[in-house]
Amino acid sequence: MPQKATVTGSDQGRAKRPGYGQLLRTRGAWTFLLPGFAARQPFAMLTISIVLLVQHTTGSYGTAGAVSAATGVSMALFAPYSGKLADRFGQRAVLVPGVLVHSAAGLTLTVLALSGAPTWTLFLAAVPTGASTPQIGPMVRARWGMKLQGSPLLQTAAAFESVTDEFTFVLGPLFATALCTGINPAAGLVTEAALTLVGGLLFAAQKRTQPPVGSAEEHARVEHSSALRVPGVRVLIVTFLGIGAVFGGMQVSLAAYSEAIGQPGLNGVLYGIFAAGNMLSGLVCGAVAWKISPQRRLLTGYTALAVTASGLWAAQSVVVLAGLGLLVGVCIAPSLITGYTLVEKIVPATSRTEAFTWLTGAVALGQAAAVTVAGQLEDRFWDGAGFLVPMGGTVLALVVMFLLRSRLVPPSAGRTVARGVGHRVPVAVD
Repeated sequence: MPQKATVTGSDQGRAKRPGYGQLLRTRGAWTFLLPGFAARQPFAMLTISIVLLVQHTTGSYGTAGAVSAATGVSMALFAPYSGKLADRFGQRAVLVPGVLVHSAAGLTLTVLALSGAPTWTLFLAAVPTGASTPQIGPMVRARWGMKLQGSPLLQTAAAFESVTDEFTFVLGPLFATALCTGINPAAGLVTEAALTLVGGLLFAAQKRTQPPVGSAEEHARVEHSSALRVPGVRVLIVTFLGIGAVFGGMQVSLAAYSEAIGQPGLNGVLYGIFAAGNMLSGLVCGAVAWKISPQRRLLTGYTALAVTASGLWAAQSVVVLAGLGLLVGVCIAPSLITGYTLVEKIVPATSRTEAFTWLTGAVALGQAAAVTVAGQLEDRFWDGAGFLVPMGGTVLALVVMFLLRSRLVPPSAGRTVARGVGHRVPVAVD
C-alpha cells in the first residue's frame, strides 16, 4: 500500500488516492473557498425566486418560466465573455462591477413585478439580471487549477466543487422557497441580490489566490480565438445543456406538482432531496481512484441519468417522485465532475475560466429552455407534464455525445491541445 503523500510547499500532493482532507490542506485554499461558497449561494436561488415571484404576481407558470428563461439565456450568452475577460484582465476586474449591476437589476425586477408593471418590462429587467450573474464556480475552479496544476488532486478538486455546487442547490431552493412562501413572494429575489453583492465583493477581495493575468503579448496571440474552438468543449456544452434541462424541468415541475396537491412548501423539500442525491454521489465520486477513462465514465453516468430522468413524468405519488428525484440527483454529479475533469485535460490553462463559463452557461441555457417549456406544459396539459423536459433533454444530449465521443479524448502526450485556441500547450495524459 503506498505511503500517504505529504503536502509540500508547492501545494501538489502526489498520493495515488488523494482525498478531501489532503485537498483542503492545500495552502491558501480556505481564503477563497469560504467567500466563494457565500458568493455562489445566490446562484441557486435566482431561478426559483423569479419563478415564485412572477407566478404570484401574474398567476401563470408559463409567464414565470419565460421571464426566468430570459435571465438564463442572457446568463448563458454573456457568461463566456465574462470568463474570457477574467482570463485576460483578472477575476476582480470583472467581478466587482458585475455584482453591482446584478444586484441593481435584480432589485429592479422585483419592484416591477410587485408594482404590476407590463410583462415586457419584466423581460427587460431579466436580461441584465442574467447577463451580470457572477460566475463564481468557474472562478473557484480556475483557482484550483492554478494551485494544483499537474497534481492528482485536480480530480478531487473537481469532485469537491461539484459537491459544493450541489450543496448550494440543496440550500438555495429551500431557502428561497421558505422566504417566498413564508415571508413575502419578493423576499427570495431581494435576498439573492443582497447575498450576491456581499459575497461577491468578499470573494473579489481575495487577490492573492486569483490566477495571474497573462502578458499583453500572450493575449495578443489568442485574442481572436476561444476555448469554444476546442472540439471537446463543444461536445461538453451539449452534455451540460441536458443537465440544465434536468435542473430547470425539476424546478418548475416540482413547484407545480406541490401546488397542485395543496402543499406548496413541499417544493423545496422535494428539490432538496434531488440535490442531496447529487451531493452525496459527488462525495463518493471524488473519493474513488478511478481506473476507467473519463470518457467512458461520462458516457456511462449520462446513460444512467437519461434512464432515471425518463421515469419522472410517470410518478403518481410524493414518495415515488422523491425516490426518482433522488436517483436522478445521484446520476448528475458523476457527469458534472467528469465533464469538468475533461476540461482540465483538453483546454489550455490560459483559457480554462472561459471554458468553465461555457459549461456553466450551457447549464443556464438548458435550464432557461427547460423552465420555459416545462411552464408551458404545466399550464396547457396535466400536472407533471413538465417532467417530460428532463427526459427529452438528457436523451437528446446522450445521442449527440455518443456520436461525437471521439472528440472527448484528450490529446496524447507530445501532441498539442485542440486546434484554434491560439497557442500550443502540450498536455500530458494520465
